[in-house]
Amino acid sequence: MVKAVTNLGRSGLSDWMVQRVSGVVLLAYFIVVAGYLLACGDGLTYQQWSSFFDSTFMRVFSTAAVLSVVGHAWIGLWAVSTDYLTERMMGGRGTFLRLVFQAVSAILLFTYLVWGIQILWG
Repeated sequence: MVKAVTNLGRSGLSDWMVQRVSGVVLLAYFIVVAGYLLACGDGLTYQQWSSFFDSTFMRVFSTAAVLSVVGHAWIGLWAVSTDYLTERMMGGRGTFLRLVFQAVSAILLFTYLVWGIQILWG
C-alpha cells in the first residue's frame, strides 16, 4: 500500500512511460537549446538569448522540460530510495530514512518546479 502512495504512477509501467517520455522531452530540449547556441556562435547577446526564451514556444517547451526534470527525478529518486534504503541495509532504520529522503526530495523538487515556473512565466 505504501508503494502505491509514494511512487509517481499507478504502476511500474506508467512510471516506465513517464521516465521514457520525460527523457525524450529533455533530449529534444537539449538539442533545441544547443542548436540555438551553435547557430548564434560567439556573437550571442543577452538580448538575443532573452528574446529566444521570451517566445511562447520556448516558454511552453521550457515548462515541459521543467516538468520532465521533476517527474524523471522523482521516479529515479524513489526507485533508488526503495532499493537502497531498506530495513536490511540500514539496520532497522530503513523505513524512517527512506521516508525522510523521499520527503526532502519531494520538497526540493516542488521548490524547483515552482521556481522554474516563476522564472519562465513571471
